[in-house]
Amino acid sequence: MAPSYDKTIATAASLAASLMLVRSLANELLPSEVRDALSSALASLRSRMTWQHTIVIEETEGWSSNRVYNSVKAYLATRINANINMQRLRVSSGEDAEKMVVSMEAGEEMADVYEGAEFKWCLVTRDVSGDPNNGGGGAREIRSYEVSFNKRHKEKALKEYLPFIVATAKAIKDQERSLSIYMNERYDEWSPIGLQHPSTFDTLAMDHKQKQSIVDDLNRFIKRKDYYRRIGKAWKRGYLLYGPPGTGKSSLIAAIANHLRFDIYDLELTGVDSNSDLRRLLVGMTNRSILVVEDIDCTIELKQREEEDEEQSKSSSTEKKKAEDKVTLSGLLNFVDGLWSTSGEERILIFTTNYKERLDPALLRPGRMDMHIHMGYCTTEAFQILANNYHSIDYHVTYPEIEALIEEVSVTPAEVAEVLMRSDDTDVALHDLVELLKLKKKDATEIKTGSKQAEENKDANEIKTGSKQAEEKKEANEIKTESMEVDGGDEIKTGSVQVEEKKDDKEAVVKNELTENGSG
Repeated sequence: MAPSYDKTIATAASLAASLMLVRSLANELLPSEVRDALSSALASLRSRMTWQHTIVIEETEGWSSNRVYNSVKAYLATRINANINMQRLRVSSGEDAEKMVVSMEAGEEMADVYEGAEFKWCLVTRDVSGDPNNGGGGAREIRSYEVSFNKRHKEKALKEYLPFIVATAKAIKDQERSLSIYMNERYDEWSPIGLQHPSTFDTLAMDHKQKQSIVDDLNRFIKRKDYYRRIGKAWKRGYLLYGPPGTGKSSLIAAIANHLRFDIYDLELTGVDSNSDLRRLLVGMTNRSILVVEDIDCTIELKQREEEDEEQSKSSSTEKKKAEDKVTLSGLLNFVDGLWSTSGEERILIFTTNYKERLDPALLRPGRMDMHIHMGYCTTEAFQILANNYHSIDYHVTYPEIEALIEEVSVTPAEVAEVLMRSDDTDVALHDLVELLKLKKKDATEIKTGSKQAEENKDANEIKTGSKQAEEKKEANEIKTESMEVDGGDEIKTGSVQVEEKKDDKEAVVKNELTENGSG
């Protein structure tokens, strides 16, 4: 065993010495051009013999940051938990000190598998000295990610894996970015503040079926960029929220924003002077945003376009100029589904109203308000969600009574939430809710009873009035009949006198004739 080992060492040493001698002779005897060609050929041969390819992604390109590097950093941070063999990690925090960001430390390696292909990542750092001729200072650190893989996966790495990483990092960034709500303060300017509303679809007091239909519609919308482009329509979606006050319309808007990670633009139409100002405001919105117009039936008088044209044709030039300066239904609709609707992408439009029947039909048709969502009174399912939100319970002995009362009375989710927030004691809060629902039931019963009595009194008055009218009519008919009888008697009496007079005349004539005959 030992002689063989010694022989192997001796052979290796001899070979190394021979190679060094050949290299020395080549450097002395061969021209530099030949040496370079020989070196290139050897490198090419070595490249063909190896199975591994490597892609280098540096932190900067010149003076600009490399977006692919940032995408790789964000993506690998989500994969670190799956690589438990890593011995060194880097931990940092951003603006939110409570949230820690875990990343790779220089020199560490981690493996990632994509569609059956393995990719090995390594974070590499190197120092580069500055250029004194260009005012450069001392050395600076260059960081880069290197990914190695089998050469047969080269096309997959460039055309599928790296684009997948960039898309995943974009989704992570969109999901984690801070949201803002914008308001229009002066003319055509937006003013932003941070949106910290905690409402989500999990905490939203709404029946599960209705909630799920909204979530499915939103998820389908954000995935259909190519579809909207193919059919030639603007990438937008309109929702109409209608129902009584206190039914959760604002909470639903916040839940949609948190689900999509979209900013909100809260448009106050009464603060807009003209259609041109409205156009500048709406064009100034960013992509991936939600335009909200609350209580659209109350904020401004929006007339139908036919009425606008008719009024302008009848008015003077001065009145026409004033009309043009006002916000009109036409101006709003031009942004909702006209040419200006294509000024941005991935937009959600939300109108709210307490009275859907008051809205112009032109606002309600599909293509403008695609989904009409009724926000109704509190249901038993919505109550259970609220109870779980405020008191972290799934059941209580008062549930059967509360749910039975909710089926009988009209109570908004806001009223239920307000009662549940009054006390941290679950028993106290739920018993207070029972009392509220009983009071509402009593009031509803009294109102119903009062309405019934009023209806009965109305019917009685109508019957009484009808009887009185019938009696008066009967008396009038009797008086008329008596009058007719009296008048008829006089006529009969007069007729008898005339007959009697005629009879006497005839008798006198006959008597005279007899007398004349007798005397003759």
